[in-house]
Amino acid sequence: MRGKSNNRTAAEVLVDQLRIHGVHHVFCVPGESYLAVLDAFRDSDLAVTVCRQEGGAAMMAEAIGKATGRPGVCFVTRGPGATNASPGIHIARQDSTPMIMFVGQVARDMREREAFQELDYRAVFGSMTKWVTEIDEPERVPEIVSRAFYTAGNGRPGPVVVSLPEDMLTERITVEDAAPYAPVETSPGSADMERFGRLLAAAQAPIFVLGGGRWSQAASDQIASFAQTHGIPVCTTFRRLHLFDALHSCYAGDLGIGPNPKLVERFKRSDLVVLIGGRLGELPSQSYTLVDIPRPQMNFVHVHPGAEELGRVYAANLPIHASPTAFAAALGGLDLPDGRRGQGEAAHAEYLAWTETPTEQPGAVNLGAVMAWLRENLPADAILCNGAGNYAAWIHRFFRFRRFGQHIAPTSGSMGYGVPAAVAMKRLYPKRQVICVAGDGDFLMNGQEFATAVQYGLPLVVVIADNGLYGTIRMHQEREYPGRISATDLRNPDFAAYARAFGGFGANVERTADFPEAFQQAIASAKPAIIRLAIDPEAITPATTLAKIRAKSLAEKQK
Repeated sequence: MRGKSNNRTAAEVLVDQLRIHGVHHVFCVPGESYLAVLDAFRDSDLAVTVCRQEGGAAMMAEAIGKATGRPGVCFVTRGPGATNASPGIHIARQDSTPMIMFVGQVARDMREREAFQELDYRAVFGSMTKWVTEIDEPERVPEIVSRAFYTAGNGRPGPVVVSLPEDMLTERITVEDAAPYAPVETSPGSADMERFGRLLAAAQAPIFVLGGGRWSQAASDQIASFAQTHGIPVCTTFRRLHLFDALHSCYAGDLGIGPNPKLVERFKRSDLVVLIGGRLGELPSQSYTLVDIPRPQMNFVHVHPGAEELGRVYAANLPIHASPTAFAAALGGLDLPDGRRGQGEAAHAEYLAWTETPTEQPGAVNLGAVMAWLRENLPADAILCNGAGNYAAWIHRFFRFRRFGQHIAPTSGSMGYGVPAAVAMKRLYPKRQVICVAGDGDFLMNGQEFATAVQYGLPLVVVIADNGLYGTIRMHQEREYPGRISATDLRNPDFAAYARAFGGFGANVERTADFPEAFQQAIASAKPAIIRLAIDPEAITPATTLAKIRAKSLAEKQK
């Protein structure tokens, strides 16, 4: 128990540091390796969410980091607890998300004997994180925790892992607390902005591409105002749709999987690409085909908060070491000629035409029509979460995100993310409507966290697109080995009964027309809910079917 003086256990000091650094939510699976921290939680005002598997806890922490821009925090136990959490660490790395995972460790006098559940965390997580460390001396807890926050949150954000030997946590110490963490914004220099202004003024067909982390609603609004003034098309990268209002007059759509062909052509025709915050990795670059490497074929400006990313893949004409928020704020100081009226509006018209009407689909449930209904009927501040799978193509194409932080999804393509992310968002924003859209295989990778939603009374809604397949893999299988089906069929449970078994609401939807009533019943139940959609396996993307993919592949192989 905490004494009246400043003499505290190292675990108590650690929990105090979290509060000082602005943490409100912690996600965990309990373990004997950090019992002292669990005890210290009792005397804190932190909201502790107990999860059912460490992967879920790590993904919840990552979702908090993605939504707030400040490090999300989770605690897991040693050995299998830490390895179970590794998917969340990998997501945070590829998604540039600030996150800190504290993990229990064997006592200091047992290390390097392969004691029970012992791991070398630097070796295990070194390639997936910005920093891995172990606290040997309890007096250094404030110092190391402070460094963890600054490392996770600044530059290109990412995950940090801090190992906690269990005997260290119980030592009593008298030590001063660290000062609160604050993000460091790297701003563009005046010379950079002058050069940027000259490049933009000379361009006839510029395009802005928004991606990565370190964004805010204010930065999005500033980009929107600048784009409208100068008629510049703006697109977003894979699963960064929430960085720009989809109904803004200059929004051109997203560069992800299955993008609008007209957007791809517009990008190729551009004479100035301004990449703000992102890396233009494999998916938005269409497998690195849109921009020549290392020297882009068009004038290329790359704005990024991590200096190590500038020149890493693309040798930009103008690399600018700055966070998106600082760069967006600096745009207002540019003195430019009149805008290129019509380019932004024309790009937006192409986007609207591409996304307005759901495509025809095999089967009685059209997922595109469900997405269109949700976009018209969800509250303006609703949050949509998803994991990975072909079902997400209907989200990207037919749902329209209007504000920052409205879409919480992994750019890393990690399955099982949607339900944990939805739990985290409902804990963070209890008054906002939170929807998870998942595939059947995707859902069951972390579906146990539906129990967490029930335990904490979180009335989120999970919409499961159930086609009885690992659909993405089946699609690739039909392209490469047409007709030779292997290891991609699924036999699923009754998902509505699954929801009711946990104490939630469950419904089955067999026809598109039945979805609105099922959704309204789910909301009215005030319980965590699952709505299962009966999706025809042939409906593999908004643009094609499995049969068409198979036929095309067979025809090509017969040539």
